[in-house]
Amino acid sequence: MPPRAPSRQARPTTDGGTVPALTPAQREVLRALVDTAVPALEVAEDPHGFWATPGSAVGADQALADLLTQLPEDGQAGMAQLLDGLALLGFQHQGRHAREGLLAVAQALAPEAHAAIATLRGAACMLAHSLTDENGRNPFWPQYGYPGPQITPPDAEPYITPHIPADGDVIEADVVVVGSGAGGGTIAGELATRGRRVVVLEAGGATSERDYRQLEREATKAMLYRQGLATTADGNVGLLAGRTLGGGTTVNWHNCVRPSDAVRREWARDHGLDGLDTPEFDRHMEAVLTRMGANDRCSDFNGPHQRMAEGAKALGWSMHTAVRNVDEASYDPVAAGYTQFGDVSGSRRGTLSTYLRDAYDHGATIVVNVRADRILVEDGRAAGVEATYTDPETGAEARITVRAADVVAACGALETPALLLRSGIGGPAVGRHLYLHPAVAVFGVYAEDQRAWWGPPQAAVMDEFRDLGDGHGLLVEGVHYMPGLYGYQLAKRDGALAKEAMSKLGRMSPLLFLLRDHAGGQVTIDANGEAVHTYALSDERDVATYRKGLRVLAELHLAAGALELWLGPAPTFRRGDDLDAWLAGLSAMPIGAGGLPMASAHQMGGARMGTDPRTSVAGPDGELHDVPGVWIGDTSAFPTPSGANPMLTCMALAHRTAERIGGRKASDA
Repeated sequence: MPPRAPSRQARPTTDGGTVPALTPAQREVLRALVDTAVPALEVAEDPHGFWATPGSAVGADQALADLLTQLPEDGQAGMAQLLDGLALLGFQHQGRHAREGLLAVAQALAPEAHAAIATLRGAACMLAHSLTDENGRNPFWPQYGYPGPQITPPDAEPYITPHIPADGDVIEADVVVVGSGAGGGTIAGELATRGRRVVVLEAGGATSERDYRQLEREATKAMLYRQGLATTADGNVGLLAGRTLGGGTTVNWHNCVRPSDAVRREWARDHGLDGLDTPEFDRHMEAVLTRMGANDRCSDFNGPHQRMAEGAKALGWSMHTAVRNVDEASYDPVAAGYTQFGDVSGSRRGTLSTYLRDAYDHGATIVVNVRADRILVEDGRAAGVEATYTDPETGAEARITVRAADVVAACGALETPALLLRSGIGGPAVGRHLYLHPAVAVFGVYAEDQRAWWGPPQAAVMDEFRDLGDGHGLLVEGVHYMPGLYGYQLAKRDGALAKEAMSKLGRMSPLLFLLRDHAGGQVTIDANGEAVHTYALSDERDVATYRKGLRVLAELHLAAGALELWLGPAPTFRRGDDLDAWLAGLSAMPIGAGGLPMASAHQMGGARMGTDPRTSVAGPDGELHDVPGVWIGDTSAFPTPSGANPMLTCMALAHRTAERIGGRKASDA
């Protein structure tokens, strides 16, 4: 049996007190809730014990209790109230069907309870299917044929040795870059090779992809933003973003998609980004593609991509093989199937193995486990960054200052606006125009094992509907195989139905669409200065595109021979059912919290570039309108959503921004 995750007795609060651990009664309720979401069921044929094993048997209740202690204080208080209320009703002493009934009543009576219960159900399913024992295995995996990672990480020292600061340290630099992902990593590498003294500050802690065993839960906790459980504050969208050295380029799916000509013209014409619609921007894209060794020769098709190809061919829809930033010499299709959880093959060519390596080789100081608290401004221009380093072993904190004439804010569209807001700079548009490329996956069930865990997660792009007439539309792509995340997405109000869905996971092909949104959300900060994200799919054009995306995925799967279609809380579609009627039923469901799901791995905007200081944060070069020397160096600079996987566009813009920063002489600062 896998060891149970340790639970914390209490954790510090911002006012110096502690948040208590769950009470015994709350733990009993939580265990009962986990075993409602992932129940033990009697099934005649159960060779792997899949049906008979409840979620608590793999420690999902203990792990969920630990996760609850990581919530903000108000979130913990709300969950505690819910658990206490269920305890008063005797939830923990009821049979499974009675517990299901109590949860249904609670969700119907209170919107807050609806969201909380849905979150707990999803988290229980996620943990049950991703927690592993000391051998890296989970008892549910044999049912759906998931082998888990097979390659042992090599015993190799990380290439980059981070600087460990002491409390009160003051580091002198020419440029301090906050964030090390597609934007920050590229800018750091370019400027360091030009002879600038560069300091990179990274909130995450990993220094090598080989630090991890390609196990979902381990890597998710260590390498993803808010341990992979981030959502918008309104509960509408799940947020997937990197929080590790190399940022998103260390956890993404290697898809190098060029922005469309329409988007490039829009950014140049409507937002003043000179050169975006000319060969000048092509030069920047080619530079980063070359540095990453991007190619389309390491894009093997697993079952889902084969089904995508078959469906697209049958329907006459456009599709092409993906260009991916992968080294051909070390590429391994087996390791590629686990690439979000660390790349033990060493084939990934993100910033960690390219531009950050360039920066390190040219003397850059790289600090990990450090939070940028605020940007310093003196005499009206940038002067550096104040930050807090946290020792990963002891939790001890050290306050440090980096003095620099140029500051690059590149901590991602979820955090860069928050940094500007904490610093009181950027103007009235900071945090506005947050775009998320809302995405949803439809799982097609086929007759045969799809081996979806093998090969690259995104080896092709179906672009038939990329432009629906106004430069906006949708792309269809593959999905990384993640039993835990799939458990979250397939969680149902009936735990038995959720278990049925997961029992078929080996025969499922998940395909997703992402849409280029017209209307955006917002980033604000709470009383503690932490980022708060809100987003609703309210624009009629975006709602119509979302609905169209569901039809596209359904038709694509059915053209490829799918027997069933599964989608979040929606009823299951079975071949022979009326597709129009099924889609009409989906159209009656709300989109977001309490309804059809949305997820986002592409966050953009919030500190966008443009010519008007009232509607943009930075000028067309990337420098703030109101504070010279502060530059936006990540996807938050995008004037509008890119309509494509944003890594390549971000790196090309960062390459452009680095040239403009590097073109200034020290005497100009």
